[in-house]
Amino acid sequence: MFAELNLPTYSFRFQDQDGKKLIFDELRKKMIVLTPEEWVRQNFIRYLVDVKGFPPSLMAIETGLKLNRNQFRADLLVYNRQGKPLLIVEFKAPSVKISQQTFDQITRYNMTFQVPYLIVSNGLSHYCCSVDIEKKSYSFLKEIPDFQQL
Repeated sequence: MFAELNLPTYSFRFQDQDGKKLIFDELRKKMIVLTPEEWVRQNFIRYLVDVKGFPPSLMAIETGLKLNRNQFRADLLVYNRQGKPLLIVEFKAPSVKISQQTFDQITRYNMTFQVPYLIVSNGLSHYCCSVDIEKKSYSFLKEIPDFQQL
């Protein structure tokens, strides 16, 4: 029914409405239209919470930002316990290959948020980077750190 992902398997609440499949979003506390990108987001958030120890209360979905008078939304923004942005995650559908363009997109978003960590995932491939804001550079990490390590 849905693309198999390179993540643990989780169970979700689904609903059909007006010919559309919906999934219950635990963070937003409502049913959301299930697109391939949303499938990746829901599974990845569960992975961050269940495996990596990320507190759901420190996560925000589709946080707005403005760049060059254009409005954008970060797919997932995670804050530290002091309320400062810590990590941005950009999700793509499993059929979308992660490219330099994807990293350029999340790097542009980080011009606003100035976070020390970036993650890009299509549910099959996951990339995590540590960002040096002052040097304007990033380096890839071998794995996604646990929340306590950030």
